[in-house]
Amino acid sequence: MLYTAFDIHKHYTWARVERPDGTVVREKRIAHEPGAFQRFLAGSEPGAPVAVEAVGNWYWVGDEIEAAGCTLQLVHAYKAKLMLGRVKKTDRLDAAGLVLQRAGTLPAVWIPPRALRDIRELPRTRMVLVAQRTRLKNRIHATFSKYGILLPKVADLFGKQGRQGLQARRRELPPHTEFVTAQLLAQVENLDRTIADLEQRTGELFEVDDTIQLLMSLPGVGFILAVVIATEIGDISRFSRPAQLAAYAGTTPRVHESGAHRYYGPVRSDVNRYLKWAFVEAANGVCRTRGKHPQRELSRVYDRVAKRKGHKNAVVAVARRLAEATYWMLTKGETYRESGSSRGAQVAYSPLSD
Repeated sequence: MLYTAFDIHKHYTWARVERPDGTVVREKRIAHEPGAFQRFLAGSEPGAPVAVEAVGNWYWVGDEIEAAGCTLQLVHAYKAKLMLGRVKKTDRLDAAGLVLQRAGTLPAVWIPPRALRDIRELPRTRMVLVAQRTRLKNRIHATFSKYGILLPKVADLFGKQGRQGLQARRRELPPHTEFVTAQLLAQVENLDRTIADLEQRTGELFEVDDTIQLLMSLPGVGFILAVVIATEIGDISRFSRPAQLAAYAGTTPRVHESGAHRYYGPVRSDVNRYLKWAFVEAANGVCRTRGKHPQRELSRVYDRVAKRKGHKNAVVAVARRLAEATYWMLTKGETYRESGSSRGAQVAYSPLSD
C-alpha cells in the first residue's frame, strides 16, 4: 500500500507518495487543470488513501481523487502542523506532514457528501447576501443622518411605504450624495429579489421534512435557521456527545488552567462559523422574547448568566444549550422539550461540561 499526500495551493499542488516504511516513491508539482489528479493517481491500488488539507478549493480535488478509485482523507491542517511541531514551512514539508496517515495518526475530519456540499451553497450564499444588504442599509441610514434628515417613522423603512419615503427625502441630499444613495437603494432592491429567489429555491428543495420539523421545535429557530443547522451538521452520528457538537458550533469558551487557577477565554475561532451564526441567531431570538416566556428554561439560563457575565456571554450560554439540545433531538428523533423531559435541556451550563 502506498500513501499519497497533496499539499494544495491556488494554482498548483505538491504531491508526495511514500511506502509504509517512509521511503519516498515520487514527488511532483501538479498544475491545476481538469484530469491532472486522475492522471497522477492512475495505476494506484483501489481504495489507496490520499490525504488533502481542508482548504477552500478541495472540492474538485476530492472529486478527482474519488474518480480515480482512491479514498479521500480530509485533514485538519492546524492539528496536523501541531503534531509535526515544525517551525519551517515548505511545500515538501507540508506534504510530508500529511503522510502521517501511514502511522495511523492523521487528524482527519468528516467529509460531507457531494450532494450536501452542493445544497449548502443555498443557505450559505443567503447569509452572505443578507450581510451585504445590512451593510448597505446601514450606510443609507448614516447618509441621511449626516445631513440631519429625519426618515419616515414606519415599521419597515425598506418596505414599500418606507421606500417611498426614502425616495422622497433623498432629494434633500446634495446632488452627488443623492446620486450614490439612489444607487445604494437600487442595490438593496436587487439583493431583496436575489434573496427571495434563494429562499424560494430553498423552500422548494427542503419543504418541511422530518429533520427540519424537529429543528423548528427549538426556541428561536424558524425554517431558514433549521436549514442552516441541518446542512451544516450533516450526519449527527459523527458526534459522540452533545459537548462535541457544541464545541464544533463555537459555543464553548477556551479554558486555561494552571494549578489552582482557571480562566475562561473567548470562544474558539476554528469552528463552523455558519453553525455558530445559526445558534447565536436563535439564542438572540430567545433572549428578545424572554419577557413573554419568563418560565422558559432558556430564559432563566440567560438571566442567570447575564447577571454574572453580561449579555454576550449569556447569549453564548443559551446558544450552547440549543446546540446540546439539538444533539439529543437529532439522535433520538424527538422534538424539543423543557428540562425534565429532554436530556439536551437538562445539561446545566458550565464552561467545563466538555
